[in-house]
Amino acid sequence: MKTHLECFPCFLKQAVIAVRLSTEDESLQADVIKGAAEEICIADISKPPAFTTTFIHRKIRQMLAKDPFEEIKTRYNKIALSLYPELKEIVLGSKDPLMTAAKLAIAGNVIDFGIYTSIDIKGTIDRSLNEPLAVDDFLSFKQLLDENSEILYLLDNAGEVVFDKLLIEVLCSMGIKVKAVAKGEPVLNDSTIKDAIEVGLTDVCEVIINDSDCIGTILEMTSEKFRNEFYRYKFIISKGQGNFETLSCQSESLNGRKICYMFQSKCDVVSKELGLSNGSMLLQVN
Repeated sequence: MKTHLECFPCFLKQAVIAVRLSTEDESLQADVIKGAAEEICIADISKPPAFTTTFIHRKIRQMLAKDPFEEIKTRYNKIALSLYPELKEIVLGSKDPLMTAAKLAIAGNVIDFGIYTSIDIKGTIDRSLNEPLAVDDFLSFKQLLDENSEILYLLDNAGEVVFDKLLIEVLCSMGIKVKAVAKGEPVLNDSTIKDAIEVGLTDVCEVIINDSDCIGTILEMTSEKFRNEFYRYKFIISKGQGNFETLSCQSESLNGRKICYMFQSKCDVVSKELGLSNGSMLLQVN
């Protein structure tokens, strides 16, 4: 997908969210918004929106001299961890723990402060468990798990990583070796290794970093070390809309690898591209 006209006000909205989380200094807020606007002005509309938001948030962190999402990430890690025991019971007590854990992992994708200023986690959990997925490639997903004893799992957001932990625990119980990937540097409320440690994911599986601060996974902007690791795997689980945006436009670089995209379609542009309504939940194998 490419950047659409509707993406431009969203770019600015993301910048406003970031500055309001980090400072009450109105003069600094205005300066940062102006700096973000400079990046918006030179956006490459031939590429997915995640490319432009990557440069916008680099500029924001540089001007603020801090990560504006650090506090809210820790807060939502704690909120999600408070739900973990109940969710674990739901998974273990279900007829199909893999399907249930996958649906909960998709529900966790609602924790996204690049788009939302408030979220309904419990309502989204109920919806994920009681409504069908808008795109349901679960049978293909399960078959690929049967065929691959090792998988790479691309994490998305802090807080959400607790929901990923539930799915990864189920995968490990099936004898699958999972290696999870966090961001190398802070960007938006994406998971870093710090978040993985905070929620105990590092006690469940190996967690590596991609040496990048990009939204999603832009392979050319990750390290050679990570790319070598990426290409070791024939099957990859990709969480979040940003990973979908970036990886789905790099099909030539994927060299035929199978990817299972798990996310919620959270903006008009992506939803329109997919032919779905906003808020749709997807488990899509490509």
